[in-house]
Amino acid sequence: MSFLKNRTVLGVICIILSLIICFALTPLFNSGASAKTQIVRVVQYIRAGEMITKDSVRTVEVGAYNLPDNVMKNAGVVIGKYATADLAVGDYIVNVKLSDNQATENTYLYNLTGEKQAISVTVRSLAAGLSGKLTSGDIVSVIVPDFRKQGVTVVPSILQYVEIIAVTAGNGNDANTPNNTDNEKRELPSTVTLLALPEQAKLLAELEAEGKLHLALVYRGTSEDAALFIEIQDKIIDELNKEDEPDNGNNHNPQNPHNNGED
Repeated sequence: MSFLKNRTVLGVICIILSLIICFALTPLFNSGASAKTQIVRVVQYIRAGEMITKDSVRTVEVGAYNLPDNVMKNAGVVIGKYATADLAVGDYIVNVKLSDNQATENTYLYNLTGEKQAISVTVRSLAAGLSGKLTSGDIVSVIVPDFRKQGVTVVPSILQYVEIIAVTAGNGNDANTPNNTDNEKRELPSTVTLLALPEQAKLLAELEAEGKLHLALVYRGTSEDAALFIEIQDKIIDELNKEDEPDNGNNHNPQNPHNNGED
């Protein structure tokens, strides 16, 4: 390999490699990144359970790179189906958010898969529930004053980011939906229903019994960005569960933040 010590030979090899990268590999990468495709995008807010009409969606051309495999690309297939989740303006539609049949009520409860649970907590004051302005799809943090009588106010680590799937008035009807514009007849929220892992549901039940919790709005926007917050929260819970594995959860120290959910 003595010829590699020759600077001229090394220079030629470097030039050849750079030409290969510039004229072969780079065009291939660019062509993949710049590829275009048609997808169905939401142009009018669609509530869970509503039929999707031709006025609420539009086919647009976007970059094909990194799109989910199940994104819908044909508006004709989407129109006439029912949304199984709230769809905001600008969302693209994936097949798991579509149904051939309309659920009669509480559509969001039909989307539970067994991994997470729906649990409601009481909004005990106007301030505790963001002055009645919370709505489904919001990401909130749960703030607990005097957590477990320890004299401190905390955001439990397992309740940093939780999704609201329903806001309900005292009469049991859903409140604060985007289509509800009759402010004179609108009732203030009495409870909020959260989508929670079993660990979160247990702590929420405890806080509900104690009557001490505030909800702070963290994010309101597209479902894709909201999912990023939930992904972070799920990872936090996974890490806490791994740390608890050696004692199988049988030796919990109430002063340990990882065992009691305190941040």
